Amino acid sequence: MNYRKLGRYGIRVSEVALGGWLTLGRTLDDRASDAVVHKALEVGINFFDTADVYHQGEGEKALGKALKSQRRESVVIATKCYFPFGEGPNDRGLSRKHIFESLHNSLKRLNTDYVDLYQFHRFDEETPVDESIRAVDDLIRQGKVLYWGVSEWSAQQIRNAVDLADRLNANPPASNQPIYHMLNRYIEDEVLPTSEKLGMGQVVFSPLAQGVLTGKYLPGQPPPTGTRGADESSNMFMGNLLKDEVLTRVQKLKGYLEGQGLQLAPFALAWCLRQRGVSSVIIGASRPEQVAINAQASGLSVEESVFKAAEDILAGESTH
Repeated sequence: MNYRKLGRYGIRVSEVALGGWLTLGRTLDDRASDAVVHKALEVGINFFDTADVYHQGEGEKALGKALKSQRRESVVIATKCYFPFGEGPNDRGLSRKHIFESLHNSLKRLNTDYVDLYQFHRFDEETPVDESIRAVDDLIRQGKVLYWGVSEWSAQQIRNAVDLADRLNANPPASNQPIYHMLNRYIEDEVLPTSEKLGMGQVVFSPLAQGVLTGKYLPGQPPPTGTRGADESSNMFMGNLLKDEVLTRVQKLKGYLEGQGLQLAPFALAWCLRQRGVSSVIIGASRPEQVAINAQASGLSVEESVFKAAEDILAGESTH
């Protein structure tokens, strides 16, 4: 496993991170969660991403239990706040009150004294940004948060936050967590170059397009039983990805890569990591062997011509 700095900052995170949006504490019991997390540690993953709302706190609890026997200094734990965590008027958003209370509740569930990276899960239109920055900066000064970041913020929102943190003499955001994969490249236009210029690392989620870039979904066939695509409670964002046109091109790409001696999933992750501004790619896994396969993306040597050919295939522009 190779490690990269989080943007310009000194902390180093594994190029492949383990997330738990739809797995830890939800579809996996404690024993299965432990097996996945321990395999991640075995292959050198030191970066674990979760959020307070992942199965209403159960994701954090499962991760905390799985990491309980580990030396705290050996892992990088990231969590998030913003989305509603209750019915109360202050159980959501990025107000000082919600940030403060969410962080302390996350610490209890994770069974730790601090989190390495605390992320604002989305932009809050209803709270002054300076309030949110001052709140997380206070938590940093208290030693309960080491770095903070954002998720799915626009380039302009990121610029404004960094400028405002500078004027407030507060710690600026160290990272952004956007969606990024071979079928969704929107961050390349503004978010990625802006973040690089400002010294922020990208911690990208859904790098395998919610499993589509593993090749397990076939055109003209229903999603396999037990997969995310077959789960009505999990596939709400997969509509366009499961179209036959997309799946046909993915299968074509899979065949091309096999001819190059490459597996689709690690290749798709390596494609994300080809960007200097990407610090880590977050994978999800329900079985230890999935972790082992995806970890092969770290340090995978791929010629630029192969990356280009793959992009052409997915764009429908190649005769491979």
